[in-house]
Amino acid sequence: MKAVIQRVSRASVSVEGETISEIGNGLLVLLGVGYGDDENDIAWLSRKIANLRIFNDEDGVMNKSLVEQGGDAIVVSQFTLQASTKKGNRPSYIKAAKPDIAIPLYEKFVQRFQIDIAKDVGTGIFGADMKVDLLNDGPVTIIIDTKSRE
Repeated sequence: MKAVIQRVSRASVSVEGETISEIGNGLLVLLGVGYGDDENDIAWLSRKIANLRIFNDEDGVMNKSLVEQGGDAIVVSQFTLQASTKKGNRPSYIKAAKPDIAIPLYEKFVQRFQIDIAKDVGTGIFGADMKVDLLNDGPVTIIIDTKSRE
């Protein structure tokens, strides 16, 4: 799994002009599910994101997690994170899991993340043409790939 985590002052997801999810201060997580991803990836990534210390403490130092901050979150499925640009100029998405695999894993990730942050999590609509609006705070953007657990 690959995730792009953005600390936001606000974020929303719309489909066909209708707002599906909306948050204030918190995290927008773009999640790309790939072949070979499983529940171990879900557990590790969910815990990692929930506990990332990327929110400012009283001294202005990034030392608080989403849980400690009490922020909200939106998780949006984004298969294009699995793009390979190694050959040519047209990205290949062969590493992206097909919907029959990706949808259940995405849904399990959302469920696990809700448990890990002890809050409901906003989502988009899998496979829909979504419009994501955000105000990146910092900017703070972190990229995590469960295949290279650093």
